Amino acid sequence: MTWLKNNPIALIFIAGISIFLFQLNVIPVTIMEARNFITAREMITEGNWLLTTMNELPRYEKPPLPSWITAIFGLIFGFDNIAGLRLPTMLMAIFLGYIGYIFSLRLLNNKRHALINALILLSSFYIIVITIEAPWDIYTHGFMLTGIYFLYHFFKLAENKWKNSLLAAIFIGLSFMSKGPVSLYALLLPFLLAYGFVYKYKDFSVYRKYIPLVAMVVVASIIGIWWFLYVRLADPDAFLAITKKETANWSSYNVRPFYYYWSFFIQSGIWTIPALISLMYPYLKDRVSDKKSYLFTFLWTIFSVILLSIIPEKKARYLVPVLIPLALNTGFYMEYVISNFQSSFVRKEKIPVYFHFGLIGLICIAFPFVAYFILKDGLGAFWGYYALSSVVLFTIGILLFVQLRKKQLFLCFLLTIALVGAIKSLALPLSGAMDKNSHYKSISHLNSTLLQEGIATYCFGEIAPEMIWDYGTTIPVLKGDEEITIPDGEKFAVLVIPVEENEFKRIFDPEYRLTLKTVYDLNYNADPGTKGHKNRLISNLYIVEKR
Repeated sequence: MTWLKNNPIALIFIAGISIFLFQLNVIPVTIMEARNFITAREMITEGNWLLTTMNELPRYEKPPLPSWITAIFGLIFGFDNIAGLRLPTMLMAIFLGYIGYIFSLRLLNNKRHALINALILLSSFYIIVITIEAPWDIYTHGFMLTGIYFLYHFFKLAENKWKNSLLAAIFIGLSFMSKGPVSLYALLLPFLLAYGFVYKYKDFSVYRKYIPLVAMVVVASIIGIWWFLYVRLADPDAFLAITKKETANWSSYNVRPFYYYWSFFIQSGIWTIPALISLMYPYLKDRVSDKKSYLFTFLWTIFSVILLSIIPEKKARYLVPVLIPLALNTGFYMEYVISNFQSSFVRKEKIPVYFHFGLIGLICIAFPFVAYFILKDGLGAFWGYYALSSVVLFTIGILLFVQLRKKQLFLCFLLTIALVGAIKSLALPLSGAMDKNSHYKSISHLNSTLLQEGIATYCFGEIAPEMIWDYGTTIPVLKGDEEITIPDGEKFAVLVIPVEENEFKRIFDPEYRLTLKTVYDLNYNADPGTKGHKNRLISNLYIVEKR
């Protein structure tokens, strides 16, 4: 226990490694990952480092910084190594936890409290999910939190104002180069509003930092927007068309009501109950160790949710920036619980604590039985992972109840972090024991097979990014937004998505003989006709021959 308290940074990295650096090959490549990996691959294979592409078509929706990083890791580990391509994203997530710690330490001057904040951040559900579902988000928010860390120093301290100003500018610019203004709006602006409301920029005014502030804005702007200006000048038609489409999506795509995000605390996953209680400001404000800092993290969280709620387009993953101040806010409640549970908690205050840790303990103890009941028919090659994960999780569950009975809440907290690490490193591979799609068929060998036969391959319609990634190289598109191309040659192959099949036959059927050779289905766990089966992950391969 003494070592844990005296080595918080080491504990953060141990937790980060267990949560993020194991089993990187287990989960299939997602749609957002596929888009990003394709862009990185085409940087290497086609040299498209600045005018970025996906399947050789302009892809200017996202800035290229994370793609550059992924391309470098692809050069080192190879583009067939999914773990190598995912590694920089996972390292960025661990870096986010470290920045969360040093920022909390500056804010609170309390190592244990800062450690609690960082571990909550690392183990929050959607922080973990976003590293796979939309990995570029972790870059923009990780860089932005780093920029905010130096910006906080710039506002608060008289010394090193130029250093803090320029470092804040660099990281804010890098955030913009990772995903445009997303984190600027959802993380930085709420921070500025909360800081102004609580601290009123008093220290900033006293130390007269206006010239460094102007320099910060200029440097951040240069780093953040130079690529957009370059693309605007180098490929104006494609840039404007993509910009128009992206802007329209904000008000017409995935439109949800204003209150859609107001269950945001659920996205913290295992911390849902503490997160909810931490938002009960009237209850907690007189119980926390630092009332002003608590008000700051509370308002930072609320302002972030409100600003995101204003935008008509809403998705669950857009809540990731909210989870950063929410983790710091939840830390106030957990620090209060850990410090005062034995001495000053009344009976009704203990109920949610017992419920939270008791529920986690019960889940751990039940895991071996529930996992066997669900997966018993597919455990074959996974018995080792099942046995090891069952022993570890069952043990964590028992220890949770033992420490809860002893009222050792800090140990209960650490056991919860151990649980998240055990699930990611030991239990995640059990997803391979779940029912598989009996019609699953990879497209990875198609290119080499048809090249040997001297047959060129094309696609008709907007083929799924996962399909292009699995194929291994670009697939020329026959049907674009405005025109349809008919290939030269007597014989060629065409991949057709189901929704385009009638249109494909209407165009080619009179002059060509169409032979359906095979169907590629990248739905990994869902059979055709079941709820999770996605038509967009199907491509029909036709051999097209001139009559």
